[in-house]
Amino acid sequence: MACEKTDELYRLLLDKGYPKELCREIAYKNMNTDYTATRMLGYLYRVTDPRIEDLIDEMLAILSDRDQIIRKKEMERAQAVINDIYKNGL
Repeated sequence: MACEKTDELYRLLLDKGYPKELCREIAYKNMNTDYTATRMLGYLYRVTDPRIEDLIDEMLAILSDRDQIIRKKEMERAQAVINDIYKNGL
């Protein structure tokens, strides 16, 4: 089930005249979380009528940022476990 931001992103992309298939792919397959949809909405409100290439480039940049944040959180959790082992032993 899509979140409200994803639906808003889909409608905005359609309103800007992008092909329906592309809008669906971007909104519901790639930008389907509040974080990614909000970032893309911010981009679309700042940049008027970006080319499809620029839109895809921004989508990839947002997804890359999200992946880096996920990796960082995973490393922080792993480091916390290691620190606990150092402090308290096995």
